[in-house]
Amino acid sequence: MNATLHAAIGIGKEGGYVKRLMLLMVAMLLASCEIVAPRQEGVVTGKRDALVERAVAAMGGVEAMRALRSASIRGTLKHWEPEQSYAPGGEPRFAADASFDLTLDFANRRARTDWEKKFAYPAPRTFKYTEVVTPEAGFVLGVDSNVRNAASRKSNPPAHTMSSLRLTAAQRELLRVSPTLLLDAYDNPARVLRLAPQNIGGVAYPAVSYNAGPYFFIVMFDPQSGMPVRIRSQDFDNMWGDVNYDVVLSDWRNMAGVRVASMQRYELSGRMVGEVRLTHLSANPTLNPAGMSVPEHLRASAARPAAGYVPYQWVIHRQFIGVYLDSENPSYDSLVSPGLRFNELAPGVYHVVGGTHNSLLVEMRDHLIVFDAPVSDGQSAAVLRAAQTAFAKKPVRYLVLTHHHMDHAGGLRAYLAQSATLVVGRGASAHYRRVLAAPATRNPDLGSYDFSKVNIIEVSDRYVMRDGKREVSAHLIDNAHADSTLIGYVADARIGFVTDIWSPGAAALPRKITSPLAALVQATRRAGISPLIFAGGHGGTAEYAPLAGLAAKP
Repeated sequence: MNATLHAAIGIGKEGGYVKRLMLLMVAMLLASCEIVAPRQEGVVTGKRDALVERAVAAMGGVEAMRALRSASIRGTLKHWEPEQSYAPGGEPRFAADASFDLTLDFANRRARTDWEKKFAYPAPRTFKYTEVVTPEAGFVLGVDSNVRNAASRKSNPPAHTMSSLRLTAAQRELLRVSPTLLLDAYDNPARVLRLAPQNIGGVAYPAVSYNAGPYFFIVMFDPQSGMPVRIRSQDFDNMWGDVNYDVVLSDWRNMAGVRVASMQRYELSGRMVGEVRLTHLSANPTLNPAGMSVPEHLRASAARPAAGYVPYQWVIHRQFIGVYLDSENPSYDSLVSPGLRFNELAPGVYHVVGGTHNSLLVEMRDHLIVFDAPVSDGQSAAVLRAAQTAFAKKPVRYLVLTHHHMDHAGGLRAYLAQSATLVVGRGASAHYRRVLAAPATRNPDLGSYDFSKVNIIEVSDRYVMRDGKREVSAHLIDNAHADSTLIGYVADARIGFVTDIWSPGAAALPRKITSPLAALVQATRRAGISPLIFAGGHGGTAEYAPLAGLAAKP
């Protein structure tokens, strides 16, 4: 086997990482400039903007806001995840129902949130934990995810410091809905720029941009009352490219003379993904400093806020469904994994492992076939670079996506930019056409491409890719996880590939067959294939015979 394949692919490692980080920082700066581009006059006068002054007055006035030193807030939250829908482009999946107690220390910019989250997807479970966010660091007490990082697993009781990515995202989202955000803008007029009115639903909303340190917000105001009604950031989403992430404010309540929006609806480019209702507001409670400081045993591992690009939507949406890996690298736990690598399963068949999400790469006579493009174009680009070296620059001719969920398809653009044909399940091509038509100028890992001419093949039952010697096929599987799902098969090696329906090697088989596993066995029989092993989009590999035997039991 080529020695190159034994080495880690190198996403996030030295050399390539430094170059990539520089590119990401440039991309971030360009994105920042883009947010404030539609300004009026283009001149910073240093004077307070009249829209900000009016909003501060409407919310209670400068003195009332300055007197608000801390707050205790209780509320509920609901999440929907649009890119975990059953059908490609279908209705967002309901993900979680939660209650929280939030303590805010405005003077020292600290926050403590005690959570009880009841998740409905991908499986019912409840997490009770505490988050603390300070200007310098953040930490979690308890279990907050199915995908626990090494620090959380080693700690007893469970606890870990936040990665710089999560800390920065948490700081931004707390600031977005802070009752004192407009007071900050009032006190920093040089960071405020007047924008052209923002048209939403036929209404032209007066707007400003506010450069809040590392964060940029577009704040829109009600034309009649002057109150802030929508606070926007402009992000990159691994599926939908350039997106607007908004909180829509309404149902204002009084807290010590300051008006606070008790209804906060979150929208991702117009699609609702979250709803917060504040049920209790208390101004200036007595604070417990110890409960809002980083514990001594966690300080050594505490990360500072991120200095480079932050994949906000990845960080936020993985927490929506309780599967966020709190790591400095979105693809793997940087505390324990050396990075992504090729694991040879048979001659010319490689499992791309080392991260949270896997791919399968198959070498053909004059090209390559890849199953799944998980996480990001950054992960896909790393796989492509390694493949170029290992396989004498053979191109990836086919990218087969097992299903449309963002964690397994979010890196598709990197492959398609190399002229790969996209292979998807029945009825999914329209969804991918819309995805690929979306602008992606904020993509930190890829330049601008025209994807309108990408060849998309829909598999209604079975699709076979041949080179005269090797046969690789994709087969439709009926299941409850996602419509239009495919499984893969390499005939000569008798290796199958499956994502989410089964995670081979991740856990022992159950005593009784489950519906997802039964669906895989049924699809395998229907396809007429005879795999010896299955490799997974999660987990590792496992022999198929024990699963088939389990399905045969009465």
